[in-house]
Amino acid sequence: MDVKFPKEFLWGSATASYQCEGAWDEDGKGLGMWDEFCHSDKNCITYTTGDVASDHYHRFEEDIKMMAEGGQNTYRFSLAWPRIMPDGTGKVNQKGIEYYRKVIDTCFKYGVEPNVTLYHWDLPNSLAQKGGWENVETAYAFAEYAKVCFDAFGDQVNLWVTINEPSYFITSGYAIGNYPPNVKDFQRMIHAAYHVMLASALGVKAFRESKAKGQIGIVHASANVDLYEESEACQKAGRLADNYFNNWVLDPPMLGHFPQDLLEKLVEEGFDLSFMKPEHEEILKNGIVDFIGINYYSRALIKPYTSGETILKANNTGKKGDDRAELIIKGWFEQAKDPDSEYTAWDCEIYPKGIYDELADIRKKYGDVPVYITENGVGMYEKPAESGMVEDDGRIDFLSRHMEEMRRAIRDGFNLKGYYVWSTFDLYSWINGYEKRYGLVRVDFDDNCRRTPKKSYYWYRDFIRNENQESGGR
Repeated sequence: MDVKFPKEFLWGSATASYQCEGAWDEDGKGLGMWDEFCHSDKNCITYTTGDVASDHYHRFEEDIKMMAEGGQNTYRFSLAWPRIMPDGTGKVNQKGIEYYRKVIDTCFKYGVEPNVTLYHWDLPNSLAQKGGWENVETAYAFAEYAKVCFDAFGDQVNLWVTINEPSYFITSGYAIGNYPPNVKDFQRMIHAAYHVMLASALGVKAFRESKAKGQIGIVHASANVDLYEESEACQKAGRLADNYFNNWVLDPPMLGHFPQDLLEKLVEEGFDLSFMKPEHEEILKNGIVDFIGINYYSRALIKPYTSGETILKANNTGKKGDDRAELIIKGWFEQAKDPDSEYTAWDCEIYPKGIYDELADIRKKYGDVPVYITENGVGMYEKPAESGMVEDDGRIDFLSRHMEEMRRAIRDGFNLKGYYVWSTFDLYSWINGYEKRYGLVRVDFDDNCRRTPKKSYYWYRDFIRNENQESGGR
């Protein structure tokens, strides 16, 4: 396809604070929920922690310079709430503010646009001990923290994100139970989910009231719904699945309210929604974002529910056998698997067309809202060749196929503004540990976190260079 990306298109990569920074107890940083979890006996799958991670805290300039040398003109990263406000509220840690100011200044030094996420799952442990996202005070604490960040960095940052992937960390923390707080309770999940979306709206309110420039959005873990068959039952299951995976996250920041049929279904099934207060309605109504970030890894192939109890299982080992991902929501839907598709070792279907389909869905639901692909990548087991180079042709194939779907979206007039590979370099993949590698740059965790660009790093550099030459971009 001879369609070229616009010259102002942003090309970059992404990380998250707990997954890459390390320095977990340095320079006044408070204890985060993941610090507490990783140092507990609940961390029993890969037994790894983010204590050092990729040591980005001490090596951020090396990493940002490498991005720029790789043709990237934007960097998506998150701020660690407990590094800025160790107790979640109240006292501000100036060393945390100084650190992130240095990161932002370094981005501009190398011609890289910062795209800053306020919350990528590292809740201050002091708030977690008070009920975490089940406590409405956490939503208001988030607004206080957001204001501190806007006051500190609002004159520099043009792209802000309130919260990363509400559906993923809420489902993992409160339904699957493999992430902290390690709960398996749908009532508690719904309670926490509501407060997360309230927090996002409060964050938007703080942004509008601040003197910060730029725009603010939210990032959603896309699970674009495809139907396994064209039947009435499957269409009904598809709507339930769309509400479950997508609409409760994107309807509030785009439309100002939750899907009415979702609320009716929850009441019908006996869930308590008394935590939804009338005074929150105006907050949600005014919490509309400027753009949507989409983290696209795969679709959700849906078929009607048949029988049995609810099952939510995630594959966190990357091993074939009993630890297979499975999803059944009793009375709602089941997630099907296409036997002809390719899957990663962690049971993630490789389905590039879904990135186009998701953009089409967003335009259909919400109009011509600007969209950034804020994460897209593939986790792989990798070993370097004798030369030291990681020959990650599988990643190159994955990225190129998704980019062609994005090119098709540009051709068809979608309002797509930028793209970020997950991830900038190898990092801590939560409870999957360190051997599930996503990076464009290899990190040798056994050798002082030494960096070595992979084959995909050079491929991405050349891809960007070619696009810029053709479009007249930078």
